[in-house]
This record gives sequence, structure tokens and C-alpha cells, in this order.
Amino acid sequence: MLEVFFNIFMHFELIQSDPQSKARLGRLHTDHGTIETPIFMPVGTVGSVKGVHQQELRDDINAQIILGNTYHLFLRPGTDVLEAAGGLHQFIGWERPILTDSGGYQVYSLSASRKIQEEGVKFQSHIDGSYHFFTPERAIEIQRSIGADIIMAFDECTPYPCDYAYAKRSMHLTHRWLGRCFTAMEQTEPKYGYQQALFPIVQGSTYKDLREASAHAIAEFDAVGNAIGGLSVGEPDDDLYEMTELVCGILPTEKPRYLMGVGTPINLLEAIALGVDMFDCVMPSRNARHGLLYTWEGTINIKNEKWAKDFSPLDPSSKVWVDHVYTKAYLRHLIKTSEYLGIQIATIHNLAFYLELMRVAREKIASGEFVSWKNHVVSKLGQRL
Repeated sequence: MLEVFFNIFMHFELIQSDPQSKARLGRLHTDHGTIETPIFMPVGTVGSVKGVHQQELRDDINAQIILGNTYHLFLRPGTDVLEAAGGLHQFIGWERPILTDSGGYQVYSLSASRKIQEEGVKFQSHIDGSYHFFTPERAIEIQRSIGADIIMAFDECTPYPCDYAYAKRSMHLTHRWLGRCFTAMEQTEPKYGYQQALFPIVQGSTYKDLREASAHAIAEFDAVGNAIGGLSVGEPDDDLYEMTELVCGILPTEKPRYLMGVGTPINLLEAIALGVDMFDCVMPSRNARHGLLYTWEGTINIKNEKWAKDFSPLDPSSKVWVDHVYTKAYLRHLIKTSEYLGIQIATIHNLAFYLELMRVAREKIASGEFVSWKNHVVSKLGQRL
């Protein structure tokens, strides 16, 4: 039975739920196209998924949506350039949906060069040391200029470990900032003729009562979709899954759930079983640059000597052309000699694998075989080949 939930513009269809888990099959409709969920979103921090052409993202990797980062795009090329171009879609030649991080994660990662206060965050540019000040209102303004379909609320991502008192203060600050983000959205308009949706972010570190309180607070905003932040920052996988399951049990079922910054292929499958619909992570592209490949049989460190004379395809099970044209021996040679082509091949391979993993997961949810398939695949994905 098809359930359809309409917002004013963007809407989510919950097509099917898995009877043996909390996995869901859905569609998120945006003005730049429909996103089939569960989905993984490649990270294009500065308007580019490193080492990959947009045509490859579309045709080989089949990315339905990519990410940009507010902090980095604000610094370079700057909102004046993006506005002159007609927004990020036009600037980079990408016609499908885009999501932008608000810059809140940089608040976390730039801990040595930032100061958090009620009004916002003062920080130093990692490029030239110049000072800037982000408020919730400014984060919305910048994301309006970038022109992403989905924009994230400005929040504070707490580190791990984090003491309870700090996590609680930070959570309440994130909630106050969220109210200001929604007010800023209501008082401004999209700049490029299509609609944008704001996703709030659940925080609370690894404390159950804080996560529960934050999830309830976020659900009350009745946003188009909701995100779970502050995980995948060093906590054990058991904590990641426990907090995710807890939050998914509170966030509304008729809205997509986005687990930010996660993770390994195993993390993705386990989180899908807990009710997550959307993911992003730099892991597949970053690890590709260091020679780590994800395959259906496990992970490969292509730099190892054992692959030097292995002339078999990169991944015989893959449907991506690079996995059949190039051999393990050749890719090892390229990576070992720091050739850019090696990084490009490895990145296309890893991202295509992640998207293929999501596609098959959707098929298995539709057929009612997700749990047995997931358990079988997870037993292999953790192997080092």
C-alpha cells in the first residue's frame, strides 16, 4: 500500500516498510528530481566530488543527490560568485538535487580557532586566518545563496567523549538556534526559482535522555525531513546504533531520516535496518585516495604487494565499467606512483559500490528479503582481502 505525505512543496512517499526490521523504501521529491531511499549522498565539499566528473557521478556512479559545504563554499568561491552563476547547480553543471551542511560540523572540527556564544560562532579561516562570524540567520542566508534543495540547520556538533553537562547545554543551544533558523527561512525567499527545505538536526551526544529530548523537540517543528547529528565522531558502533535506534523511534515515520556523516558499508546497512533513509560520508572517496577499496567480498588495500601481479578485474561483481577495464595490478601501480588517474578510478569504484549497495538494499526491502540479505552481506563486508 502506497502512503503519500505532502508538504507545501517537497514531499516524501513512504512506499514500503520491511516486516522484519525498521527498514523503509521511499521517495523524496524535490524540484531537481526524485531521490529513491535509502540513499547515500557523495560529498562534494567545495562543489566537486574529488576526482570525479559530474558525468561520471550521473552515469557511472548514479548519484541521485550530492553534498556541498556551507563553510567551504562561503570562503571559496564565495556567495557573490555563486549568485552571479545562478546558484551552485548552475556553477558546477549539476541538475540533480544538492544538500548543504550548515557549517555546524566545522564548528566542531575547528575547535582550536573558534569561539561559540549565544549569538553564533566566531572562527578563523583555515585558508588565510581571516575572522568570520556565523549565526543561524547567516547560515540560512548563505545556503539560500548557494541554492541547495535541502539546507541544514545551524547546530553545534559535540565531540566524543563529551561530559553530560556540556552535551545538555550544547543541545539546548542547538534547539534555540534551530528556532532562529526557521524564522530566517520564513523571512527569506529562494533565489533561483525553486524551493528549498530546512532539515533540523537531533543532538545530545550518547546520552539517552538528551537524545530523546532532542528528538521530541525536533519532531515538533514538523520539517520536511529530519537529521541525526553528533554521531560518527569517534563513538563505538554500539553507541552509534543505540542512539540511532532510539531517535528513529521518536522521529515521525512520514518524514525522511538523515544520519549525518555515516559511515562504513556495514554502518549503512545496520542503520537502514533501524529506520534511516539518507546517509553521507567522506569515507569512500577519502579512503579511495589512500588505496582502500570496498567490494562485495570485503575491503582491499590495493597498495599491498599481493596485488602487484594480480591481473583480475577490480571487482567482478560490479556493474561499473572501471571495475572491468582496469586490473588490480594496474590500479596498484597508479596509486603507488601517485598518478591522479589511480585516485580517479578508485574513487569512482568506491562511490559506485556505495550507490550499488543502496540500490540492492532497496530491492531487498521491496522483496521482503532485506534482513537475511543484510546479515549475509555484513558477514563479508568486514573481511580484509
